[in-house]
Amino acid sequence: MNRTYHLTTLGCAKNQVDSDKLEAMLAEAGYAVSADPAAADVVMVNTCAFIEDARRESVETILEMQDEASPASRMVVLGCMAQRFGVDVEAALPEVDAVLGLDRYGDLVPTLDRLTGWQPVQVRRRPKMDILHEVRRPHPTTPYAYVKAAEGCDKPCTFCAIPLIRGKQRSRTTGEIRREIEHLVAGGVSEVVLVAQDLAAYGRDLRDASPRPGIVDLLRSATEVDGLAQLRLLYLYPREIRPDLIAEMADNPKVASYFDLSLQHSSSRLLRGMKRTGGGEAYTRLIDDIRRRDPNAALRSSFIVGFPGETDNDVDELVDFLEEVHLDWAGFFPYSPEEGTPAADLDGRVPPEEVAERLRHLQTTQEEVTAEANRAQIGRVVPVLVDLVEDGVPVGRSYRQAPEIDGMIILDRGEPGTWLNAEVTAAFGSDVEARVAESTG
Repeated sequence: MNRTYHLTTLGCAKNQVDSDKLEAMLAEAGYAVSADPAAADVVMVNTCAFIEDARRESVETILEMQDEASPASRMVVLGCMAQRFGVDVEAALPEVDAVLGLDRYGDLVPTLDRLTGWQPVQVRRRPKMDILHEVRRPHPTTPYAYVKAAEGCDKPCTFCAIPLIRGKQRSRTTGEIRREIEHLVAGGVSEVVLVAQDLAAYGRDLRDASPRPGIVDLLRSATEVDGLAQLRLLYLYPREIRPDLIAEMADNPKVASYFDLSLQHSSSRLLRGMKRTGGGEAYTRLIDDIRRRDPNAALRSSFIVGFPGETDNDVDELVDFLEEVHLDWAGFFPYSPEEGTPAADLDGRVPPEEVAERLRHLQTTQEEVTAEANRAQIGRVVPVLVDLVEDGVPVGRSYRQAPEIDGMIILDRGEPGTWLNAEVTAAFGSDVEARVAESTG
């Protein structure tokens, strides 16, 4: 009988892509998925270590999975926390049987074979695997899928541990990415979400390629895939956004006019402390440029609250910025001092209770901005991808909503995986209601 595993994935979409590829590798090696951790031979957690809260959630999930697993199950920890704090995990959690960081994913199958004592016969083995360049994925369970365009990051942001965890930027070739998209579309995916730590800088490290591809080349190659309805981009570093990228996103009918801008703050002084360029005025000009090129563009960003040295005036400036530029969506996150990053040693730490108050103020401000943006959609007819039917109610998204992080469109009818033209009829908070006009196929 084949061995079984249960895998829980935490963190960002990039971790989910890794898990998908590991599942494809395990299926080829003869392992079967178990929905119930208590029935699995191996229980695995793909962890996140980006900030302290993520590490805490990872540890709590490992302990929860241990409680849910059977006494005979073996426990394996994967992902970013395993990569960066593997020795600490082994010391703190002796119940864990194996800790495999990102650069050891090629050892996963032989490790599971050893832990379970399984010696399968007539199963083709691939003992080594490069998770970044693996193309195959399990059969899609949603009409959208994430595709990683690059791994790692070259930016020197003082608050960020990503380069410590995932290393320097390593872009995949356009051909490799296109083949993965073709594989996903053949399995029923119609929207692909490209992700990377620094997506707009895609290709800069491909020095052996002639000509060296850039992000616009990647978009044009990817959108040539037959059957792909929409390509979405996540994580665009503002300094890397050039006029040709804005034009391609505005003019290419398959590219969602959805700009996920990694702004982090509007205070130039704080941004210098983060080792980032820009500020409120520069960002306002960039957003104005985008909207001049495409007045219907949707914009999202995320902001750090409580970075060392942040003052009430900095927060007031950010509030004014949010009210002026009217981002469709925004997320706010408390600053987390990460071991090994330059910002961890900075003076001027903001007390946690003050950070919490600032978060509430900013979130309240943005909630009204988002609600106003949604109310402005009433009467518009937009193509909507139906993601799922929940309790008999179809739920979908237009180009304005990215999966899992933005609001949703509640429809009067529709089947998962279909595209429908729908008229927005009402808005409440981050969500809208829409009446289906016709199917787009």
